[in-house]
Amino acid sequence: MADIRPFRCIRPNAQVADRVAALPYDVYNREEACEAVKKEKLSFLRIDRPETQFDLSVDTYDERVYAKAKELLEGMIEDGTFITDSDKCYYVYELTMNGRVQTGLVACASIDDYANNVIKKHENTRADKEADRIHHVDICDAQTGPIFLAYRADNMVRTIMNRAKEKNPLYNFVADDGIRHRVWKIGNESDIDNIRAAFENIDSIYIADGHHRAASAVKVGFKRREEHPGYNGNEEFNFFLSVLFADEELMIMPYNRVVKDLNGHSPVEFFDLIGKSFDIEKSGKEPYAPERKGVIGMYLNEEWYKLTAKEHIKTEDPVEGLDVSLLQNYLLAPILNIGDPRTDKRIDFIGGIRGLKELERRCSLDMKVAFSMYPTSIQELFAVSDAGLLMPPKSTWFEPKLRSGLFIHKLS
Repeated sequence: MADIRPFRCIRPNAQVADRVAALPYDVYNREEACEAVKKEKLSFLRIDRPETQFDLSVDTYDERVYAKAKELLEGMIEDGTFITDSDKCYYVYELTMNGRVQTGLVACASIDDYANNVIKKHENTRADKEADRIHHVDICDAQTGPIFLAYRADNMVRTIMNRAKEKNPLYNFVADDGIRHRVWKIGNESDIDNIRAAFENIDSIYIADGHHRAASAVKVGFKRREEHPGYNGNEEFNFFLSVLFADEELMIMPYNRVVKDLNGHSPVEFFDLIGKSFDIEKSGKEPYAPERKGVIGMYLNEEWYKLTAKEHIKTEDPVEGLDVSLLQNYLLAPILNIGDPRTDKRIDFIGGIRGLKELERRCSLDMKVAFSMYPTSIQELFAVSDAGLLMPPKSTWFEPKLRSGLFIHKLS
């Protein structure tokens, strides 16, 4: 059973919500983050990436940087940019991209559910990336970026959320990237009780995106427990900010690959080697996006090809059967010598949101061959997590991205 709770939300006042809302901190490098906050003085990126308030002589992880995040957050609460709701509520968060609507429940999830694997993971985390967010959350005494969670759809939760959406929204704005964001509050006591009871009957919740933020929030929670040995389990530090989406709401985009060279092979040798595991069909000059699982697009020498996995390499194993695994195990590793895609400098990953023309552009610029993938499904993600396994790196790309700054959860 999952413990998914309402919370007392700190959120922007409606007049400035569109200016405050910002993309997640980790989609920017430092230079890009600095440019973004120059353009919008109220951007929450100032708090999520407080090194933007210093010149480059100050290290990103300097203690002054984290102190600045706390100062900025408290200042925006004091000056009325942020308001604090008096009651503990759930919120409905709707995002619309290219006409497609996706609706999630904003709530707090339990650090114990994370530790006990009720909330399941499919990626490893890196200690250095965790350390930054642990310090940020701890110093700010707040979680500022929601974790993207998924669950198998529930009729009760769906009904209550749809009913909430019949009212006037708290926020309704279109961001610079064309994504519409709308938010409603669920404050009715009966609705709150029914949502909480519904999740108590759900056995598994899944991290879709935000593994490092989740791990960091949980570690801060356990740190606070050590600092408060008399804790009772209901303190806010026992929970972390999340947006939960039913599986039917989600769309996963492909995570495509580009490689710098053919590992010394001529094109003829390369095709001969590929042919041992994949059927090869020329597709032409038009970009090719795979239409089903087991099929991979390839772009080489200004031509597109369709690679179809042969029966002998297919498997029901939840990880080894993923298309990204078939590509890695039967082409990238044995033919192109990409042993560890996490560290190999010859490979790069292109999110599906950037389109197939970006693969062609990279191949004309600094890469030799590109691969367009069929997207991993949410059910495949669930299967990997349920088996206690890990996905290969860069297996999923979720769009649209949740905005930071619309919902803040204080830990004390």
